[in-house]
Amino acid sequence: MMKSAPDYVSELSIGGVVYDIVDLHKLIPAAQLKRLPYSIRLLIENVCRCTPEALPSVLERALNAGADCEVPFKPNRLMFHDTTCLPALADFAGMRDLVSELGGDPRQMNPMIPAVLAIDHSVIVESYGNENAVEENLDIDFRRNSERYRFIKWAQRSLDNFNVIPPGTGIIHQMNMEVLARAVWETPQSNGRTLLHPDDMVATDSHTPMVNGIGVLAWGVGGLEGQAALVGEPVPINFPKVIGIRVSNQLRDGVTATDLALLVAQLLRQRSVVGKFVEFTGPGLASLSWAARSTVANMAPEYGATTVFFPFDAQSLSYLRLTARTEDHCQKVERFMEAQPYWRDEQHEPDFDELIEIDLATVEPSMAGPYQPHQKRSLSQVPASFRQEVLGGGTPITALTDNTPFGEEVSHGAVVIAAITSCTNTANPALMLQAGLFARNARAHGLHAKPWVKTSLSPGSRTVADYLQRASMMDDFSALGFDIVGFGCMTCIGNSGSLEPHMEALADQGLKGVAVLSGNRNFEGRVNPKVPAGYLASPALCIAYAIAGRIDIDLWQEPLGYSSTGEPVYFAQLMPGDAEVAELERDVVSADIFRDRLATVWDGTHHWAQLSAEGSIQFPWSAGSTYLRRPQYLEQVPVTVSTELAIKGARALMVLGDNVTTDHISPAGAIPRNSLAGQWLIEHGEDPRDLNQYSTRRSNHEVMLRGAFTNKSVKNRLITDTTLVGGWAWNPEMTETLPVYLASKHYLDQHIPTVIFAGINYGAGSSRDWAAKAQALLGVKAVVAHSFERIHRSNLIGMGILPLVFTTPAGIDELHLQGDETFDFEGLETLQVGENSIRLMITRRSEVIGDVVLALKLDSSQEVLYLKHGGVLPYVVRKVVSATAN
Repeated sequence: MMKSAPDYVSELSIGGVVYDIVDLHKLIPAAQLKRLPYSIRLLIENVCRCTPEALPSVLERALNAGADCEVPFKPNRLMFHDTTCLPALADFAGMRDLVSELGGDPRQMNPMIPAVLAIDHSVIVESYGNENAVEENLDIDFRRNSERYRFIKWAQRSLDNFNVIPPGTGIIHQMNMEVLARAVWETPQSNGRTLLHPDDMVATDSHTPMVNGIGVLAWGVGGLEGQAALVGEPVPINFPKVIGIRVSNQLRDGVTATDLALLVAQLLRQRSVVGKFVEFTGPGLASLSWAARSTVANMAPEYGATTVFFPFDAQSLSYLRLTARTEDHCQKVERFMEAQPYWRDEQHEPDFDELIEIDLATVEPSMAGPYQPHQKRSLSQVPASFRQEVLGGGTPITALTDNTPFGEEVSHGAVVIAAITSCTNTANPALMLQAGLFARNARAHGLHAKPWVKTSLSPGSRTVADYLQRASMMDDFSALGFDIVGFGCMTCIGNSGSLEPHMEALADQGLKGVAVLSGNRNFEGRVNPKVPAGYLASPALCIAYAIAGRIDIDLWQEPLGYSSTGEPVYFAQLMPGDAEVAELERDVVSADIFRDRLATVWDGTHHWAQLSAEGSIQFPWSAGSTYLRRPQYLEQVPVTVSTELAIKGARALMVLGDNVTTDHISPAGAIPRNSLAGQWLIEHGEDPRDLNQYSTRRSNHEVMLRGAFTNKSVKNRLITDTTLVGGWAWNPEMTETLPVYLASKHYLDQHIPTVIFAGINYGAGSSRDWAAKAQALLGVKAVVAHSFERIHRSNLIGMGILPLVFTTPAGIDELHLQGDETFDFEGLETLQVGENSIRLMITRRSEVIGDVVLALKLDSSQEVLYLKHGGVLPYVVRKVVSATAN
């Protein structure tokens, strides 16, 4: 609730009702207000309403180019998905236990703002290519995850301000847009009136900015930041620089929002945008639909920006009406946005710190791959990119095909997965209907997907299936193998399941297959550990490559296949025109579909209805559970702050290279039977068929620690044995190399702190708090890198780990580390907001061999507090104990 601020509060009458609003016109002169980016206007409003004590420094920075300052952002609400929420709920349960043990009141450990969990990350593509795939995959999902889901129901009954969108309903970001986003939020006040204010939020998934496509300011945070926000702490950011993207003209026929999103990812990854906002402006905005905007905004984390923002306008309002918001609410939103400086003014474009011009008419059809979302390729460049980057410049060769029943040779570059998946593109009706018409045309020509391709369709919500059904397209998708397999992230998050059996065997023998997916990430091994290469594409292109069956095809020049009469059929013949797609969209996508689904969104399937759980103040942990364990980092926390920040005599656990992602640090995919984690689960009674995904075991530290750094792409430069795959490390005596988990136990037993060294973009990818939790429990006290991705840096601080940055171009290569060095860090005793200079002394056999200056940038007083308390969770526990202890 807003603190007393009469100087900048005004009254606004809507339909005869008087509301209060935070009136920026009273704070900022009109000429300056028009020049402010819309995203900054929303930040200022939030500070006015929630933390007015920070307003002077924020206004000085915004209006007069004052000194950098902290912005203590307090969201109205928060969203989780299950792989971030389950650990958060386990933390809440663990914190309740710890608060009780330290003499506080565990009932006070509750969310203070509304939180919604959308369960979308667990279901796997096990069954596919048949009309019963959705039900069969849910059957398997609930068999494996019923214990986790009962725990969620316990939380729903035990915690305040917490609600759940059940499995099989939709993806978090699509649910956010369809169900939860309001554009304008209403908060009751003590004066009896209601305060109207913008609907701003955060979620524990990096692709949260998707909702910014309809003018809601939001971004992704780490799970630890999210938990702090739930108990009333601000989500602090440094006052952001804003990059403007000015668009002109409009996309040409056949060029999609996917193509624009990939171009923006390419352009911005070439710049330094970490910690910055990106905001769209210009005359071309009028031609971009709400769906196109959300597709583009979704990709913000792929170049490190905090958020991508599209100001509210008629497109945003049309979405609220389309998704069956009440007319009363829509009128309230329209009146509020126009009265405030939040409705996009086409006559006055804001000033930005940097400006990029994009002529939409120059955007071309494209894909991104084979390893990074910013590796944009025109369609004709795709074959060469695979040959050069995956095969090392060689020509695709016929792979092991003797035992295949396909009647065709299968070579390196075979498309083994084609998945229409993810919130990025399946939430876009134009893209989905374009794909459906493409499938219809392909079916009419007698084309089929190649038999070795695992095909799947996992829409962002059930409303997508509803309008595809209304368009009579499901038979067309099915004829090409794209039956609906579920309503969740599925292949995009790595829940792709096993390959076609023969291709599974060939992958084990060295076949370099390819995944083509309409998702947002394609890091090596992410989509499937047996598939090295991935290309991001529009849904229609996923179908095209399923038909072709190989990536080394020039879609403009070579036929996709041959008709039943033997005639060559080309990609361009099958692609529908934009006018045809738009006409169909007007016919089949309407408010009644959204209204009907909205009535059942909280109910779930019969699987969900059959689960039961009792509420309680403290959760009854089971010693035999392989899913739910009281968090190890919440077992012994002293009531007073005693954490020493000094790091002396540390050793290097690992020295890594560039672009180490959170997938490399803490995997999400299937748990191999022969892995340390798999062996632990089998030893504790699990059926080898149901080891499940790492993402489903994130409330069990025993599994997650054994899985840390096991991705086969992890290369510890201290280990010279090239036969060792994945993360290995020396023991302290350097007499034996062990998997990282086993090596770390030796350092922990001897009370030796450890450090990880790395290159650029450390922690890129998903907002995965376990990537930080795992390092903390492995005994890592600091990570020294050339640069960090934003969310992982915050998560490291949230676990009490120092994210230290080299201050010169010289870095890990110039240190010539061998593994026997010790490290002392000086300057940790006087940490403050801003850039702290930390001195690293490197010693080998009692001789100082290095003296390096590092930077520790702390954006807020909250980050200083978290480090001093040993992490955000101990800080929160001590705060609750202090307030409630007898």
